[in-house]
Amino acid sequence: MVSASDPRINRWASTLTGYCTNVQPGDVVAITGSSVAEPLLRAVYRETLKRGGHPILLIGLPGACGDLLHLGDDAQIAYLSPIDRFPFEDADVRIMISSDANTRSLSAVDPAKQTARNRARTPLRQAGMQRAAAGLQRWSLTLFPTDGYAMDAEMDSDAFAEFVFEACRLNVPDPAAAWQEQSRMQAAMIEHLRGHDEVRITAPDTDLTLSIAGRTWINSDGKRNFPSGEIFTGPVENSVNGHIRFSFPVVTQGRAISDIRLRFEDGAVVDASAASGEEFLIRTLDTDAGSRHLGEFAFGTNFGIQRFIKNILFDEKIGGTVHMAIGAGYPETGSTNDSSVHWDLICDLREEGVVTIDGTPFLHKGRYLLD
Repeated sequence: MVSASDPRINRWASTLTGYCTNVQPGDVVAITGSSVAEPLLRAVYRETLKRGGHPILLIGLPGACGDLLHLGDDAQIAYLSPIDRFPFEDADVRIMISSDANTRSLSAVDPAKQTARNRARTPLRQAGMQRAAAGLQRWSLTLFPTDGYAMDAEMDSDAFAEFVFEACRLNVPDPAAAWQEQSRMQAAMIEHLRGHDEVRITAPDTDLTLSIAGRTWINSDGKRNFPSGEIFTGPVENSVNGHIRFSFPVVTQGRAISDIRLRFEDGAVVDASAASGEEFLIRTLDTDAGSRHLGEFAFGTNFGIQRFIKNILFDEKIGGTVHMAIGAGYPETGSTNDSSVHWDLICDLREEGVVTIDGTPFLHKGRYLLD
């Protein structure tokens, strides 16, 4: 277990309120997480006070979401309280601390109820995306190490905590400086991609093309996702064609969907399969008009993360991989795809695979081909 006395907890909180979100005097700061993450929640609360902000702690209890989905009727599942709305619609800063004690707590829930809950929360996600794109809200998402996450990663709890600290650069005296160096490297990659059009991914069971023409690349350098290490954009909505196999399973809402294979025509998924969880995959793809289209395409650039731990905050950043998300896109990239779904799917290219940009190799077997 992570001790509240560990000096890296205060370093973590200082980085979240400083480098990541730049809390200013008078900012209203929504701090969300479960009671399992009390050491970090308290530290972020204290750092917000030191910076002159107004911290609002919104602490959930493990299992409460499962209670709602098991026992609630349609109206209760769809209900959004003022407390649900506040972090997305009103707060100046949103700091989210993932801290699931049991990552499989929703595995027995009716998928239709999960879909209904996700659909009801779509306006919140849209408000958060739009306010962030307009510069009206800063936000950051991090993960507090729990026994549940350690079990998913097939690691001892103490070893997993060390993995998290290392991935977040919290073992160095100045994490912000380390992330600024990552930012400069990623900025060079974005400059290299500027003005190009066609992306093609070829790998075993994969041959996919998409267009990035006129789209904006975002440098994800540890501010919004902590840790981070990716550059991402929104593909042109009708440009995706071909087929792709995703190397790693999607772990979401208490389920693992493995060996996902999708075929696209003119931007839409027209065929989909999975070795396990296929019914849940198809149900998700059928959620709404945007859930069969891509809202994001990204390159993973964090070579300090090399193992798959069944948590997308870390897994999508693995250096030498690409990922893409079905569903909602980020408006700041130019994406217009709207959906209540945002599922990140990872294709591992480190053993075999190549990405070309307008016919020129850019990523080969997990190595970026840049000067």
